[in-house]
Amino acid sequence: MSDAGDPDDIESIREQKKNELRSELSGGASPGEPVHVEDGDHFADLTDGGVVLVDFYADWCGPCQMLEPTVEEIASETAATVAKVDVDEQQPLAKQFNVQGVPTLVLFAGGEAVEQVVGMQDKATLVDLVERYS
Repeated sequence: MSDAGDPDDIESIREQKKNELRSELSGGASPGEPVHVEDGDHFADLTDGGVVLVDFYADWCGPCQMLEPTVEEIASETAATVAKVDVDEQQPLAKQFNVQGVPTLVLFAGGEAVEQVVGMQDKATLVDLVERYS
């Protein structure tokens, strides 16, 4: 009789399945890339569980453009999903989270908004924020 299998193989399979599910939820974006939110339902699916850093931004916003490389690094270097919400295209979502200035970053953990920061942030601050809830 064989046993339940090698724990390393099982962990590898779990990791692969998590990545596949994350890719499906993100609309095909590969893990490590920010996910652009398409609508309220997509947003709800993305923030339903796990740690998710949501970047509310606008294309015309200078600080948002300066923050973009940092947000991309957070996506590729942490376990958190990073979602981007264009406040001009998704005004109801911006209003729901009381976004009055951009960039605004909202951290979700376990489906709940747990932290919110407004304005330009350095990478270390954002990584620390994500890791507190990971």
